[in-house]
Amino acid sequence: MTPVAVTAAEAKAMLDRGEPIVFVDSRNPMAWDQSKQKLPGAVRVPVDEVAQHLKDLPAGAKAITYCT
Repeated sequence: MTPVAVTAAEAKAMLDRGEPIVFVDSRNPMAWDQSKQKLPGAVRVPVDEVAQHLKDLPAGAKAITYCT
């Protein structure tokens, strides 16, 4: 899998087309706890653990990781 940068507009277009997407919130636990901004339905996986959890994400969905 090759990482590709995706803009918010591109992610929205993917959702609008019905593409299977899973959002992965890769903030560390402290940043997650302190944030008021949380994307409903996002999977929480710290950035240093994303590679280990790829197998746990929905099969066939594009994973879009983000942090603030």
